[in-house]
Amino acid sequence: MATLNKFQIFVQDLAHAVHDLSVGGDQLRFSLTSTEPSVSLDAVLTDLPTPISYTNLSGQPTSLNITITASAHTTGTFALEASDQTLTASGGSVGPFQFLSIFNLDTVAKADPLIGYYDYGSALTLNDGESLTIDFGANGAGNGNILTIT
Repeated sequence: MATLNKFQIFVQDLAHAVHDLSVGGDQLRFSLTSTEPSVSLDAVLTDLPTPISYTNLSGQPTSLNITITASAHTTGTFALEASDQTLTASGGSVGPFQFLSIFNLDTVAKADPLIGYYDYGSALTLNDGESLTIDFGANGAGNGNILTIT
C-alpha cells in the first residue's frame, strides 16, 4: 500500500477530540477521487474534489467502510490498524480514480473530517467483475497500519 498523506487539519482534530479511533469507535470510510486532494486546504469530505460515482461498486456505500482491528500505543507510539479491504465493480465499471481518502463518518463534532489519503500513482478503473484489494500491510491475518503517531 502507498504511504498515507495526512491532511494537516487531522492533527488539530485529534487535539480537539474530534475522532474516536478506538476499536468500536467512529466509523472510518474511503472516498475515491481522480483529482489529488490538498493536504493543506481540505478539511472535510465536501472539500475534496468531486468523488467518483459508486453506482457500480458492490455493497456500496458500506463496502467503503474501514474496519478498525487495533488501536493502541506502545512506549508512546500509537498505531491504528485495520482489516484489508476489497472493492469490487458489479454491474458496470467504477472509476477512473487514483486517490483514496479516509474520512470519519461518525463524529458529531464535525461533519466528515478528513484523516489522510493514498495515491496509487496512476488512474485505476475497475471493470465489471474486477476487484481492488486495499492492503494496509502485514501485521497479521489481513490487518495492517493505517497510521502511526509518535
